Amino acid sequence: MNPTATILEQFLPISLEEMDGVKLQDRVDTKYVFGEGRLPEVLSAMLADYRLLEVAGIRGTKYKSLYFDTTDLKHYKDHHNKRTFRSKVRFREYIGSDLAFLEVKCKTGRGRTDKKRVRVDSIPSTLSPEQQAFVSKASRMEQPVQASLWNYFTRYTFVNKHSPERLTMDLDLRYTDTSNERVLGGIVIAELKQVRADRTSPFVRIMRKRSIPTSSMSKYCVGMLLMEKNVKHNAFKEVLLKLERIQKAA
Repeated sequence: MNPTATILEQFLPISLEEMDGVKLQDRVDTKYVFGEGRLPEVLSAMLADYRLLEVAGIRGTKYKSLYFDTTDLKHYKDHHNKRTFRSKVRFREYIGSDLAFLEVKCKTGRGRTDKKRVRVDSIPSTLSPEQQAFVSKASRMEQPVQASLWNYFTRYTFVNKHSPERLTMDLDLRYTDTSNERVLGGIVIAELKQVRADRTSPFVRIMRKRSIPTSSMSKYCVGMLLMEKNVKHNAFKEVLLKLERIQKAA
C-alpha cells in the first residue's frame, strides 16, 4: 500500500447521512493546488481534525462531470474576464452510487458561491426543456446551453470534527470530448468550503506552515485549455505555468 493510501485508512470515517448537516450550498470557497508528492505530509497533519467520507466501505469517490456552456462560451469567458457574477453549469455523477445531479454554481459577489442542484437519472447529452428552465432560473440567464467538456476525477471529502467545514481533494483529473483526451496527473486540487472565511481553520494553518498559497483554478477552464479549445487564455497563463512547474517537480 502506498503512503497516501496508508494515511487515508487512518482517518475516522463519516457517512453521507452524517454529512447532511454540512452541505454548505451557500459558502465561501478557498482553493489550493499542489503536487501529489506532498499529499502524505498534508494528510498526516490533518488526522487530528478531520474525518473522511466513506461510502460502502470505500474511501474516495470517482466522479464524472459534463459541463455545459453557451454557444459563444459565455461561462468560460466570464471566468476568464474575472466577472464578479458568473455561473457554471454541469451534470455530475457519483460513479457507483446511482446518484447524478444537474448543478448550477453561481458566484454571487463578495467571494461567495451559491450552488443549486436537482437530481437526475443519468447524464444526458442535451438538456430537456425542464432542465433548461432550471438552469435559466438558477443562473438568471436565458441563453440555452450545450455540452462542452467531460471531466473525470477521484475525490476525497473531509469534514472538520469541530466546526461546519468541508474539504475536498481531487486527484487523477482527466478530460475528454468527442475526439480527444488529456490527463492532468500529479496534481491535487484542494477546496475548503466554509460558511465564512476562517483563517484559523486547521487546513489553512497546515497550508500556511508548508508555504502552499491559495490558488484560483477552475477545472472547467483548465480543461478547455488542455483540450486545445479555440479560446483566449491570457488570464490563465499563470495557472498553466504553475501546473507545469508542479508536474516537473514531481
